[in-house]
Amino acid sequence: MDASINFYTRLMGLKLLNRREIPQNNAEIAFLQDPEGKGAKLELTLYRKQKKFIQAEYEDRLFDHLAFEVHDMKKTILMLRNEKVTITDEPFKLGPTGPVIAFIEDPDGTLIELIERK
Repeated sequence: MDASINFYTRLMGLKLLNRREIPQNNAEIAFLQDPEGKGAKLELTLYRKQKKFIQAEYEDRLFDHLAFEVHDMKKTILMLRNEKVTITDEPFKLGPTGPVIAFIEDPDGTLIELIERK
């Protein structure tokens, strides 16, 4: 949980709103949101009895990815690379007038799309 909270707060710019234990199912949850409190909230859940998390191969995933908008793709990718974040797809433009996108993984292997719109 600590690694994921660190990733989403320090690297993705979210703010930790709340973190608490859920004794009924031996879990811990954390809620994060953009610093201005305007976007959707992200909930992270850690089940203490779960020994390991195995992310399915890309083609077998039922849940595909999260997406975050970034203001400067080059700067963001450089920062993430310096932090040793896995970059699965380098930035590329979606058509002549489309946004620039890239894909990374969080500490648990969840695929995250980065989108720069200009």
